[in-house]
Amino acid sequence: MADETIFKRLKEDHDKHRTLLDLIDKTEGDSEGRRELFGRFKTEVTAHAAAEEETLYATMLADRDLRHEGQHSVAEHKEIEDYLEELEEMDYSSTGWLARFRTMKDRYLHHIEEEEDEMFIAAAKGLSDAKVKELADKFEKRKPDELERAA
Repeated sequence: MADETIFKRLKEDHDKHRTLLDLIDKTEGDSEGRRELFGRFKTEVTAHAAAEEETLYATMLADRDLRHEGQHSVAEHKEIEDYLEELEEMDYSSTGWLARFRTMKDRYLHHIEEEEDEMFIAAAKGLSDAKVKELADKFEKRKPDELERAA
């Protein structure tokens, strides 16, 4: 497989997301740090999900053998999006905010671990090396536009 693949690129984003989640989890109350980190996380994850859906997931959904995994992941993206919107509307200083954040964090970590440990492996078997590289290139071109849109 090519050195720069869609899977490697997506995992790089996942690693950034894990770091942001850990930093947010250490914040307290309605602090500037919590708001700034959560805003960064929401923007980053929203852009990542959109670019991922338009590249890898679109390809998977078009492939009968990969369609189920793609549909499952799209549904999980929607679930995370709902959590993010709910958190944004909540009182950042409430204990409920942190509890809800931790629920979202657990769901998101489950999602990316499932992608990395199962979905990426299935997709790699079903896609040519050239297609995997092409998807990485498309993701790189698409993500900046999605970051701008999400900001």
